Amino acid sequence: MSFLKKIFGQDKKETLDKGLEKSSTNFMSKLGKAVAGKSKVDDEVLDNLEEVLVSSDVGVKTTIKVIDRIEDRVARDKYLGTEELNRILREEIAALLSETNSGEASDYEVPGNKPHVIMVVGVNGVGKTTTIGKLAHQFKKKGLKVVLGAADTFRAAAIDQLQIWADRVDVPIVKQQMGSDPASVAFDTLQSALKMDADVVIIDTAGRLHNKVNLMNELTKVKRVMQKVVGDAPHEVLLVLDGSTGQNAFEQAKQFTAATEVTSLAVTKLDGTAKGGVVIGISDQFQIPVKYIGVGEGIDDLQVFNKYEFVDSFFK
Repeated sequence: MSFLKKIFGQDKKETLDKGLEKSSTNFMSKLGKAVAGKSKVDDEVLDNLEEVLVSSDVGVKTTIKVIDRIEDRVARDKYLGTEELNRILREEIAALLSETNSGEASDYEVPGNKPHVIMVVGVNGVGKTTTIGKLAHQFKKKGLKVVLGAADTFRAAAIDQLQIWADRVDVPIVKQQMGSDPASVAFDTLQSALKMDADVVIIDTAGRLHNKVNLMNELTKVKRVMQKVVGDAPHEVLLVLDGSTGQNAFEQAKQFTAATEVTSLAVTKLDGTAKGGVVIGISDQFQIPVKYIGVGEGIDDLQVFNKYEFVDSFFK
């Protein structure tokens, strides 16, 4: 059993390895071709590596940072063999992720003050409702009392889907009719949570981006109304992104960070894609910590993000 499996639990680490298998296989195959026939990391290898990183959805800006770091290592060490490149990449990307993900969460923890209010944002189809349901399940497993708020009133299906998850996890949900004022739902949810002495409140919100101004106004209003009940709510604004969309996830992150203050990220659907490098690029480019990653369809397959664990699985 590896050192990492001892730290993170064998089952969890194996799920992560399996979830990132496509991304890892794709990346390592490209890396192998990039250094084929080369014994030393030179300009040609670095050019090839740059192409590998960009094509693996790490993003241009983050790729340039990684290449610059490796060039510094080459200059410092004078000679760097290609067989060392995998280790160097692991170290430099983990260091890069450390600048945003400084702490290492190993469990689903919330601060002592309650209720801890999480407002979840993201476009439709990224796995937002599923992420909320899985989060509720994890918090409940910790013995915490959770309340869900169905403030995505733009789509009837969103309310129905959240109700299904509330039933599955067996947690209370506060909802109104489709077309109701989202801020009103959020207000009712927090009032109910206070009465129930809830530990965690998770508020779903509408995910339409066709008009950024409308989105910004709506999210601002939801926040303002929540603060009438819980003065410093929301304590967390979690943006859910679909990892399988690659560069499109960058654009979504750009739109939502412009519309509201996003404090953490959840990157979903990594198990079905070779675009896992997007986690590295988005975390670095937007300087927002990745808090959760989705690596499978099971209810326990939403994992707390740990940079060392992720990098180890990615560079298998």
